[in-house]
This record gives sequence, structure tokens and C-alpha cells, in this order.
Amino acid sequence: MNNINKTKGMVLIAMFTALITAGAYIRIPVPVCSFTLQFLFTTLAGIILGKKKGAAATALYVILGLAGLPVFTGGGGIGYVLQPTFGYLVGFIAGSYITGAIAHSAKPDTKRILIGCFAGLAVVYAFGMLYYYIISAVYLHDPIGIGTLFLYCFVLAVPGDIALCLLSAILAKRLMPVIHVKGTV
Repeated sequence: MNNINKTKGMVLIAMFTALITAGAYIRIPVPVCSFTLQFLFTTLAGIILGKKKGAAATALYVILGLAGLPVFTGGGGIGYVLQPTFGYLVGFIAGSYITGAIAHSAKPDTKRILIGCFAGLAVVYAFGMLYYYIISAVYLHDPIGIGTLFLYCFVLAVPGDIALCLLSAILAKRLMPVIHVKGTV
């Protein structure tokens, strides 16, 4: 029975890595930071797989991209660490972990899942905006003002991500019993 659970875990990690990749290609161009569905799938990974496996699925996605596979919105390769938006990718890993940790801190009910989603969202934005600010100033020698950064990388993007938090919670509540997530059946 233990081998079946390990296999199921690996399959789910691979499946969410593929979903995150697909989410990178579904995007709405917004100046500075594009809006994609990556956040939806990294959040669902944390909720459905839990903190460790959710973060593992997201980390695998980032590793594949850094290894050169074109899984990121703008391609792939180690040079992607110098892209201003790379911080969001790092934030996705931490966000998946935080979302899963909060969602599974007790029986995953809708309130706990939503709190986890919004906490994960805050972590993603913290990593993403800080990295964007630093890389723009230090590496690109084209500093972006705090106001401009806040407008383009938060104000314009966060309404869509709030909607994705709500969608994640709805989808997770429906999918968790089907996938037989601990605490839901």
C-alpha cells in the first residue's frame, strides 16, 4: 500500500508540474508583469498535494525551466534568474508551501483554504515585487520607482489573482474528495 501512495504522490507532483507549465502559456499581457494562470495551479498544488508535495511540484517546474526547457512564460534557461519576474517563480514555491501548510493545519474547510490562498498570494507578491525592484536597479541599471512597481506589479495584477484564489478554493473543495486528500473523505 505504501508503494501505491508513493506512486500516486509522484504522479500528482508531475501532473501539477505540467499544469503549472500550461498555466504559463495562458496569459494576459499587462505592462511590466504578465497575468498568467501559473498562480492558480501553484495554489491548487499546495492545497491538494499539501505543503511539501505542492512546493515540490512547483520547485520541479522551476528546475525544469532553469535547466533549459521552455516552460516559463518567456522561455527557459539559467539566464532566467536575471529576468525581473524571476522572483515570482521563487515566490510560487514559497506560496505553494504556505498555502498547503495553512490549508492543512486542520481539516481543510473553505475558510482555511481561502486564508491559505491569500497568504500564499501575499508571499508570491512579496518575493516577486522585491526581486523585480532589486534586479531592475542592480542588474538592469534601470531602477523602477516604488509607485510604478506597485501600480504595474500589484494594482493591475492582484484583482485577477484574487479571483484565482476564489477559483482555487472552489476547485480544491470539489477535487480533494475525488483525489482522496487526507482529511476530506
